[in-house]
Amino acid sequence: MDTLQSIGLGTMGIDDPETIARAIELGYSHLDTAQIYDNERVVGQGVERSSLDREELFVATKVWIDKLAPKAVVDSTEASLGRLGMDTVDLLYVHRPRGDYEPAETLPAFDELRDSGHIEHVGVSNFTVPQLERARDHLEAPIFANQVEYHPLYQPEAALEDAREHEYYLVAYSPLANGRAGDIPEVVEIANKHNATPQAICLAWLTAKDNVVAIPKASSEAHLRANLEAADLELDPEDHDAIDGIEREEEIFPE
Repeated sequence: MDTLQSIGLGTMGIDDPETIARAIELGYSHLDTAQIYDNERVVGQGVERSSLDREELFVATKVWIDKLAPKAVVDSTEASLGRLGMDTVDLLYVHRPRGDYEPAETLPAFDELRDSGHIEHVGVSNFTVPQLERARDHLEAPIFANQVEYHPLYQPEAALEDAREHEYYLVAYSPLANGRAGDIPEVVEIANKHNATPQAICLAWLTAKDNVVAIPKASSEAHLRANLEAADLELDPEDHDAIDGIEREEEIFPE
């Protein structure tokens, strides 16, 4: 399995190529976008403005639910590549298993894109374990990643277990609980203990887990730096236990 940077950049809402370029200069190599974010062109321009070669970056995008019929998968991916200014993307996701998604029809189109060299890896997003099992029945390519909401208030343990069993990445979006990290008492207590921010604690907790990477969104240089540095923060075993044991809430972004 290719190695993914433990903390990548979620780009939803980023509309300035300079933010992308600056993130790359600071050390981000895993960039995550999507057709529905309407900023693939911004991400591509940011990559072009940076000093890193394209081969040094891992770029992912996602096919939206109204483009999951077989021909639309291919056509929309080619359009995504045009907006990104790239010949290939490293990872292409089914954004959500809704809309035009039919596993027996949609997923072979992803295999076709992989065979043609348009994409390197196939991923899914917001998939439950039964949906993952069905997807594997219709994919020739191995699933490289399942992107899911994952933070202290929502911990998808079944998805993590499946990722470990089948050796793929669980990519955590909204890892800072959609701005609520500072409102979680257990996280705040651990942050005070380590003289760190609650946001750093969330990221350190997540990225210490096998098969998990996180893609927080950030725009300012201070937040970009802080998120990257969180990967170097080591929590104590009791810290992990405390966060693992937080009473769970519902998803912020339910399927």
